[in-house]
Amino acid sequence: MKVVIAILNWNGKNWLEKFLPNVISHSQNTDIYVIDNASTDDSVNFLRSHFPEVKIVQNPSNSGFAGGYNEGFKKIDADIYCLLNSDVEVTENWLNPVLELFEKNQNIAAIQPKILAYHRKNFFEFAGAGGGLIDNLGYPYCRGRIFDEIEEDKGQYDDETEIFWASGCCMFIRSEDFWAENGFDERFFAHQEEIDLCWRLKNSGKKIFYTGKSTVYHVGGGTLNKENPQKTYLNIRNNLSMLCKNLPFPKLIWVIFLRLCLDGIAGFYFGFKNGPAHFLAVIRAHYGFYCQLPGTIKRRKKFQIDHFYQSKWLIFKHFI
Repeated sequence: MKVVIAILNWNGKNWLEKFLPNVISHSQNTDIYVIDNASTDDSVNFLRSHFPEVKIVQNPSNSGFAGGYNEGFKKIDADIYCLLNSDVEVTENWLNPVLELFEKNQNIAAIQPKILAYHRKNFFEFAGAGGGLIDNLGYPYCRGRIFDEIEEDKGQYDDETEIFWASGCCMFIRSEDFWAENGFDERFFAHQEEIDLCWRLKNSGKKIFYTGKSTVYHVGGGTLNKENPQKTYLNIRNNLSMLCKNLPFPKLIWVIFLRLCLDGIAGFYFGFKNGPAHFLAVIRAHYGFYCQLPGTIKRRKKFQIDHFYQSKWLIFKHFI
């Protein structure tokens, strides 16, 4: 299998300078691409002068995580795409366990390694941790991370198991499966587009897996940190659109209604905790969801499978 590591970049010269040497040293005989989203910080010239072995794809504009990878992958030939954030430190032998898992099961479309925190290396990292799951109300969480609570890594997730979604922070995916689903939904721009893609893959009968035999360390928040209200806006809007696209119709109406009510409560919570800009971000997110609704309905597949949820009513169990 031909594997390509693709790092999406937007004004991330400092991250590339810090982490790219590590990726190169632990990924021998593997092509490495940087897909640049029209950076203005001299990233491209820096790559050309310091890392001539790295191939560059230049996108004409910043179309976010979703559009950036969709556009970049059109110019990259591979059997397996590895989507890797620029603020990730990889480890020795990180590729082999993933590729062996792909070879064992042709029905596996995407795989995620164990993702630990770069600054607290014995703890899991928010974006992915020990593999992504989702509850029956559509709230994403991870083995090793529920909402903002993070577990220490004590080997409890050193297994290989099927999960619901693989983190876009470090995600391996078969190119044929990526394009069979027309890639990411570019309307999402960033946040939860990988969960939406994994859900669509599962609706098509494919499997998403996690392997604890491969480990990476993620800084997190390199482009958009948790304090930014734009992150709140994108997460809520995209999550609602994802549910509308992928839930079986009998569940869709009551889940969306309940989520809209809970989001209203969350808006007040975010407002008190993080400031009024986050309250307004929730309102903007609902408006954005309604604006996208006609296109979202058109994107619904003919069949939506009623998937098994490992945890139900997670928000009530966690907060109440």
